Amino acid sequence: MAERVALAYSGGLDTSVAIGWIAEETGAEVVAVAIDVGQGGEDLETVRQRALACGAVEAVVVDARAEFAAEYCVPALKANALYMDRYPLISALSRPLIVKHLAEAAREHGATAVAHGCTGKGNDQVRFEVGLVSLAPELDVLAPVRDSGMTRDKAIGFAGEKGLPIDVTASSPYSIDQNLWGRAIETGFLEDIWNAPNEKIYAYTDDPAARRQPDEVVISFSDGVPTAVDGEELTPLQIITELNRRAGAQGVGRLDMVEDRLVGIKSREVYECPGAVALIAAHQELENVTVERELARFKRGVDQRWGELVYDGLWFSPLKGALDSFIEQASRHVSGEIRMLLHGGRAVVTGRRSHASLYDYELATYDTGDRFDQSMAKGFIELWGLPSKIAALRDNRAD
Repeated sequence: MAERVALAYSGGLDTSVAIGWIAEETGAEVVAVAIDVGQGGEDLETVRQRALACGAVEAVVVDARAEFAAEYCVPALKANALYMDRYPLISALSRPLIVKHLAEAAREHGATAVAHGCTGKGNDQVRFEVGLVSLAPELDVLAPVRDSGMTRDKAIGFAGEKGLPIDVTASSPYSIDQNLWGRAIETGFLEDIWNAPNEKIYAYTDDPAARRQPDEVVISFSDGVPTAVDGEELTPLQIITELNRRAGAQGVGRLDMVEDRLVGIKSREVYECPGAVALIAAHQELENVTVERELARFKRGVDQRWGELVYDGLWFSPLKGALDSFIEQASRHVSGEIRMLLHGGRAVVTGRRSHASLYDYELATYDTGDRFDQSMAKGFIELWGLPSKIAALRDNRAD
């Protein structure tokens, strides 16, 4: 039996060409593995048939949308994960899920190696290969696009020469990666960071400047997990899908940023992530109501580190696993409802309520019924400021 290679297959030009390239260069049979993480486009059966037509001996397709929502997007939500305080980890979240299924398919179909279609300039090569080392260290890794110098022109030429059943003339001026959690657009005229994005590049969001009626939505949470929209209980997949639709219709979630890639270069990225931005804003506000001050302060640092680890391809690392445990514990009381107004490209919280609330009206009010004993403040301030006072007196003596 010939050696086998399990290829992470998208159905596009590069990975379709990679099937034939791997067979020619290594003599191995290729098992194509396609994962649906909510990227839309062609149905899985069409993708499977294309892989077979391009020379794959087997084609595995997996509808992983519900898994992606519950086991990857929800943990990112609990961590309020925003790389550089802005990017909701769209691509970075999907890669460990794809890696997991790729490793499983490799073992099931007797492959001794796996392959991906990443370039040598992006973060995804790291996410794939470090993830595979963590889950299946016995497997070799091939990267045809990166290691063979497979430019787009060469890929088109190879596809034409071999008569592969793909449209080799179609060319988008942008590189796009999308899934349930959002959409990433780069390259083309966006590589000049002075150029402004235009409306043509967006697909998940409508123009935030267009005139329309605002949309009020109530999101329910239980222990940090979104459970309902406007009182209707839904799965995480359904909730993210619904908020992508409603927040996207209001232009919520557009980002244009220059970010620090793991490989050491700066890259201009445009994102649209309506559901993710709305959900993270709601979750953060509910934490403000239900999480004790010192825990909340510490968690903000944990959230930032969690996002950096995932961005850097360390989803399966021991540190990320330990931080998961902390975040689960910190989320025990993050239950309640958040009311938001979606309008003009913004998701604005207008109301909050929770049975686990730490907000006490009678302590917070300045009106009649105030239970806060203001006479305690004088002594508290004296004790709180005592170390600073003693240091100041010492410094004055030294002068």
